[in-house]
Amino acid sequence: MEGIYHYKKANFIKSITDMNQAPTPRLSEVLFVGKSNVGKSSLINALTNNKKLAYTSSKPGMTRLLNYFLIDDKFYFVDAPGYGYSSKKDLDYEMYGKMIDSYFHNNEYLKLVVFLLDSRHEPNEDDLLFYEYLMYNNIPFIFALTKVDKLNMSMKAKIKKNLVAKFKDFDENKLFLVSINNYRLLEKLKDKIDSVI
Repeated sequence: MEGIYHYKKANFIKSITDMNQAPTPRLSEVLFVGKSNVGKSSLINALTNNKKLAYTSSKPGMTRLLNYFLIDDKFYFVDAPGYGYSSKKDLDYEMYGKMIDSYFHNNEYLKLVVFLLDSRHEPNEDDLLFYEYLMYNNIPFIFALTKVDKLNMSMKAKIKKNLVAKFKDFDENKLFLVSINNYRLLEKLKDKIDSVI
């Protein structure tokens, strides 16, 4: 599987709080976003085959900034702070909202949002609000349901049903099941990212 499911080269570039600080040269961007502790950093590490690239923690709310990673010298992965609960308590909704609005505003370089959801839990109010934000602003995105290796067959069967019930106008073509331990699923996600870059 070497070289199929992951990118060959990845480097951390910088962390920012405002798009005026965005790295140069400006390149296409793929944003990873979801609630705290959903597995954004772990997924980035799996897609780049580098467990130390993006900082991971068992405590939610540890990613504080928009973190840029240069992928294969062609485009950026952007790791966003998790919304919702923060163990540090100081990443409030007002600050998060301003940073995310700044990121999305007239960002011609954003090609895809990878919207992460924990496959073991039903979407919560924060997930619904962010979904509505993406839909209202016509931002291109896909769902990445993480940690599917922890589900049994009956739980996997309920995933689509739960999403259809929760998300208005749900499009199953946007749904990708992922696990950092399943190379085939990672390859499908990588292929999708490659297709839009």
